[in-house]
Amino acid sequence: MKIEEVKSTTKTQRIASHSHVKGLGLDESGLAKQAASGLVGQENAREACGVIVELIKSKKMAGRAVLLAGPPGTGKTALALAIAQELGSKVPFCPMVGSEVYSTEIKKTEVLMENFRRAIGLRIKETKEVYEGEVTELTPCETENPMGGYGKTISHVIIGLKTAKGTKQLKGGQDILSMMGQLMKPKKTEITDKLRGEINKVVNKYIDQGIAELVPGVLFVDEVHMLDIECFTYLHRALESSIAPIVIFASNRGNCVIRGTEDITSPHGIPLDLLDRVMIIRTMLYTPQEMKQIIKIRAQTEGINISEEALNHLGEIGTKTTLRYSVQLLTPANLLAKINGKDSIEKEHVEEISELFYDAKSSAKILADQQDKYMK
Repeated sequence: MKIEEVKSTTKTQRIASHSHVKGLGLDESGLAKQAASGLVGQENAREACGVIVELIKSKKMAGRAVLLAGPPGTGKTALALAIAQELGSKVPFCPMVGSEVYSTEIKKTEVLMENFRRAIGLRIKETKEVYEGEVTELTPCETENPMGGYGKTISHVIIGLKTAKGTKQLKGGQDILSMMGQLMKPKKTEITDKLRGEINKVVNKYIDQGIAELVPGVLFVDEVHMLDIECFTYLHRALESSIAPIVIFASNRGNCVIRGTEDITSPHGIPLDLLDRVMIIRTMLYTPQEMKQIIKIRAQTEGINISEEALNHLGEIGTKTTLRYSVQLLTPANLLAKINGKDSIEKEHVEEISELFYDAKSSAKILADQQDKYMK
């Protein structure tokens, strides 16, 4: 008799960059706690995001835009994901990156419009009639096979119900012919404006009848400076639409040339006329103490034990280099500690790993010192 181990079918929880973010970490009065829900510091930015969440929930924010501006590694994406967590699963949240719009198959404006419409939810209320009774008849009705040939297919079912008041016949089941028609439709790469217009008419009819209601969601555009001048011009009109979602931009650029132009420089790489329409939330650089707290939260999320001395050293490295670099050292340092037979990361493990892996500033310095040895 052969015995085999049965593999578990439960999904393994993969730890991503922002797995530790569970919300904005605000108290009942809307003030930010120093460290809560996976977020540390950035009190002003978190409180501003809390106001945005309240406006979205009260449906007074539709068609407006917010810009999260700040240096790299200051938690702009984390704040956007925290907003999504606060809103819950019932409000649509559609994240995209600025470079997604560049495709050889679909127009840039088409990609933007698809994401705009994806960020709008439609809640439909359906009224159903329920019949109760004893089933006395169940007759399937056949029709010619829509695929051709001599076979037949079931189009609908006739159900007979018997109750104390009498009997009733009901016809049920979807029309198979229309189902086959839906299955055999060719796939489209682009959705035409005519089709969108027809869908809008149907949606407006449902809203007027009180059957459905629109739920404006959130469209998060990360690295917004990657969009070009044509996309920004298109965003003007899209934001003025009656069914526009709330748009959150994020940019880590200062004054830079707007993509698609040769010499037009603007803050954050966004044209001034669009920048005038957005509410700007600024993120600040973290203090050494805040960096230590973030590294500690990341270590707990990844299930890594770290000594206080090693944590202080990682905090110092983060201050000199970047927070991302010091967080990335956690996993290799943990691996080195296990090889050495230790349960937790010590200072010497962090020092050894930081010598093996260079940060961006150190690498750039070496490149500047030895540029004559590299190919041009």
